[in-house]
Amino acid sequence: MDRLTIVGIIVALGAIFGGQMLEGGSIFALLNPAAFVIVFGGTVGAVMLQTHGKTFVKALSILGWVFKTPSYPLKETIIQITSWSHLARREGLLGLEKSINPNMEPYTLKGLNMLVDGNDAEAIRNALYIELDVTTKELMSASRVFESLGGYSPTIGIVGAVLGLIQVMSNLTNPEVLGEGIATAFVATIYGIGFANLFFLPVYHKLRAVISQKAHYMELILEGVACIAEGENPRVIQLKLEGFVERS
Repeated sequence: MDRLTIVGIIVALGAIFGGQMLEGGSIFALLNPAAFVIVFGGTVGAVMLQTHGKTFVKALSILGWVFKTPSYPLKETIIQITSWSHLARREGLLGLEKSINPNMEPYTLKGLNMLVDGNDAEAIRNALYIELDVTTKELMSASRVFESLGGYSPTIGIVGAVLGLIQVMSNLTNPEVLGEGIATAFVATIYGIGFANLFFLPVYHKLRAVISQKAHYMELILEGVACIAEGENPRVIQLKLEGFVERS
């Protein structure tokens, strides 16, 4: 579980609800089912209209990365690739066949299989780069679903506000329902802006960061496998791959 994400959510919601209470208002005044349905439903519907079904489903599937960020063990992978380079130097590329594990990460498995099959470095780079490029584009496209949600949400919030004011204007002779209409109008605006800036857009930027980390990890594997295919010295491979590790 990503602690910073949880802390961020708590701080954001705590600031809003705490500020409401400090001003003497009630937390329950911010809970309006009608405004929620208008803003959330309208926003999601608009994004579903513009998004390909596969991309929308993919976006939902990677949402969990915000709360549980995938781990990309760069240092451990460098050690593993370096050991493969030593093995290939001693026994040839066919000697790497004993290192193949069907349960290993698919991208790494693909590179290792291409090594064992005797593909040259250029062929391996091309194949792995294509997969890296396609994977990154698919994930980025999925993450932009949340950017779109953040773009539509404030506008739909205004729609909710207008609907609330329409209700007010339609019931000027009935004071009992005026308060409900005004509340829906203001709360809908809060929901629209709040959903966008406290959830949808932060989720989009967090996913972009995670996808960037994944692409960085895949680039390390690509470079390492290609270097083995080129027959580079294991020590040189290790030093080259260590350049992928962020210095603290």
